[in-house]
Amino acid sequence: MDRNALMMRSVGIEYARFESGFVAFDYDALMREAGDDPRAVADVQRETGVGDTPLLELRNLTALARRLAPPGKGARLFIKDEAANPSGSFKARRAAVSVKKAKELGFSGVIAATSGNYGAAVASQAAMRGLRCIVVQECFDSRGIGQPEIIEKARACEAYGAEVVQLTVGPELFTVFLSLIEETGYFNASLYTPFSVAGIETLGLEVAEQMRARTGRFPDMTVITHAGGGNVTGTARGLIKAGATDTAVVGASVNLQGLHMASDRDFNRKSFTTGHTGFGVPFAVMPDRSDVPRSAARPLRYLDRYVTVAQGEVFAMTEALARLEGLERGPAGNTALAAAFALARELDADRTIVVQESEYTGAGKHAQAQLAFARENGIEVRLGDPREEVPGQSIVLPATPELIAPREQDIDKLRRSRIRHAVKGREPELRRLLREPRDARDEQRWRETLAFLGEETKRDAAFVLETLTQTLAQQA
Repeated sequence: MDRNALMMRSVGIEYARFESGFVAFDYDALMREAGDDPRAVADVQRETGVGDTPLLELRNLTALARRLAPPGKGARLFIKDEAANPSGSFKARRAAVSVKKAKELGFSGVIAATSGNYGAAVASQAAMRGLRCIVVQECFDSRGIGQPEIIEKARACEAYGAEVVQLTVGPELFTVFLSLIEETGYFNASLYTPFSVAGIETLGLEVAEQMRARTGRFPDMTVITHAGGGNVTGTARGLIKAGATDTAVVGASVNLQGLHMASDRDFNRKSFTTGHTGFGVPFAVMPDRSDVPRSAARPLRYLDRYVTVAQGEVFAMTEALARLEGLERGPAGNTALAAAFALARELDADRTIVVQESEYTGAGKHAQAQLAFARENGIEVRLGDPREEVPGQSIVLPATPELIAPREQDIDKLRRSRIRHAVKGREPELRRLLREPRDARDEQRWRETLAFLGEETKRDAAFVLETLTQTLAQQA
């Protein structure tokens, strides 16, 4: 069975129905496969104790940010405590919807390819629904050494009764994953189906409604840890459905520039297995590089800003959250908090920022375990200016809190890259469509192309046309 046919069978979606035009597909229709009402999705999640998590105001971190900010600046900081979910992270929301769908479609089991919290979430939900579960995990380098965080997550999956298939880093992950889907006939509980993304819409809805109840209005900004794009996409869609259309959506990733995610050498030279640029950038510009034919995670449709933080900044904020707010949470979930702490100093004191998720911590996920592992792998860990950090060589913990400062990324550059990737390999037909005159069929395809790429990049037709014209000129 070919890959696309296998993927369609394993998620119960005929993706070809949504294809249209030159490069376009009907994204809204794809998302309707999971329904339009996040409140109905929330009802599904409540069946297994997922959602309705606390919204906590970080008063002490807000006070610290204000001491470091210019007069009148320092937005109020809030955090959505997703560690309160059954498996300890926001990914329980994704898993709850996917596993319920698998049960409804009559699958006997579910399978997920992940080295992170999502595996534990799927395993937990499968246990509640009485389904079998397999988690396929990139765990080790060629020496058989695995990161403490990944190993701990494997233990969590096994504790919920899942079978964990552990692999060394490299391309075999997807090959083994496909083979297991074909062999078992299990449901593909992918991070990138509409069911998974719809599960996060409830998080955006709760952020909006809880903030309005608490402060009388929607948040001015939400900062979201960005990896594969589902977190940004689902949260933003939930905010929009709640009416919070003016809330700025900011993605934050750990800067791991220079490290290759499929490199055996680099595998244990990074301290973050998700929420970093190794996922954040490629999945923004090439969203369909996922384990389904069309990904429901399309972050550039929703992002207003994209920033990066250093590993050392995230570890420092993890300690600050514990010491100042009494909340010990996992470092990966604090990527957005590190960015929000600095962004708060840009905004007026009457503004609000929500960090939209936290995650549980434990022995292997703890900051000290990860820093110790980094030292064992030859990484220098020191105090100083995080701007001096070199991924794979050093982790620089900020010597003072005012040194925590996210780096703004050129989001329009990412948008142009998204457009170029969308038409890659189809340049001859693009040249033909650009020529005048066009017949009625070509005219329709051209309008669909401009509209789709505009939606994909949150930009107008003029921006798309300019990018397409520049792309062809560079290749001439």
